[in-house]
Amino acid sequence: MSFSNTLIYWYLQNERDLPWRKTKDPYLIWLSEIMLQQTRVAQGLSYFMKFKEVFPSVFDLAKADEQTVLKMWQGLGYYSRARNLHFTAKYISHELNGMFPSSYEEIKKLKGIGDYTASAISSICFDESAAVVDGNVYRVLSRYFGINTPINSSAGIKEFKKLAQTLIDTSKPGTFNQAIMDFGATQCKPQNPLCETCPFANSCIAFNKNQIKELPVKKKKLKVTNRYFNYLVVMTDDQKTVLSERKNKGIWQGLHQFPLIETSMNIDEKAIVSSDEFCDLFVSETTISLFNRQEIVHKLSHQHLHTKFWIVKVASLKEATIHWEEVKKFPVPVLIDNFLNEYDSKI
Repeated sequence: MSFSNTLIYWYLQNERDLPWRKTKDPYLIWLSEIMLQQTRVAQGLSYFMKFKEVFPSVFDLAKADEQTVLKMWQGLGYYSRARNLHFTAKYISHELNGMFPSSYEEIKKLKGIGDYTASAISSICFDESAAVVDGNVYRVLSRYFGINTPINSSAGIKEFKKLAQTLIDTSKPGTFNQAIMDFGATQCKPQNPLCETCPFANSCIAFNKNQIKELPVKKKKLKVTNRYFNYLVVMTDDQKTVLSERKNKGIWQGLHQFPLIETSMNIDEKAIVSSDEFCDLFVSETTISLFNRQEIVHKLSHQHLHTKFWIVKVASLKEATIHWEEVKKFPVPVLIDNFLNEYDSKI
């Protein structure tokens, strides 16, 4: 039995019951694929159902304002996905009259869509033989064929894409793609794969050479950068605070935050109140206290954010225009959302 036949046979017996498996609507398939990038299915599922309910069509998503989309995305991370999703929804709605492109090449031209997502949509919705290659696929193929080429190298990306393309079942490309993704997620798992019940055990090179833990191969990650965030949580006598949108192109663009003092190292209260940023914002008397005695380390892909939240009480402040009860209506990073939940539970 060929690789694709064995894989699809396994899939028909082990297919996960997921809502996007019940449709070929390219809008919903696109939505699910964007959400599941860098996100576990268990986490992405509730977000998919929420988006599907609030934005049942690409027209509904296009009509929403970006702040609403970002607020609904809050907690999923990698917010550029949400901004690109919204941008592309407006493009499809306004420029393409709501008609999703039907070919891999045209789909890939859309903002925020790369090879993997274009392959998934074109194969599942339009039966195009475009093989998907994601982390699950890299793992399955590298182990089964015993490939040592680093999966995060340009050579590896080309090699695995070419191999996957030769294996795809051209009569059922969408089924094949979903099968290999499910197989990697539930059978050929990163840790503790189910090799004893694997239909490929007899022919898997990694299993037979005891190389399961060595494959796939990845080049060393980039060096992690440590950043030190000090948020000034302003609280006036009339329960107002300061919240502003992050405009820069870095992390959390479009989300809101409290005034931030970023430093090159951990600093104390004395350094905070004597900083230029603090003195520029507060000209009248303040009372400052550290909310979290232990700094919070928020880990991103290549950054560790060492964070402190300073509660700054002041009689009044012209920049404080948002009532505390309104804060949770704004899209914020999960780091700040967690603080808000903890703060509210203590007051």
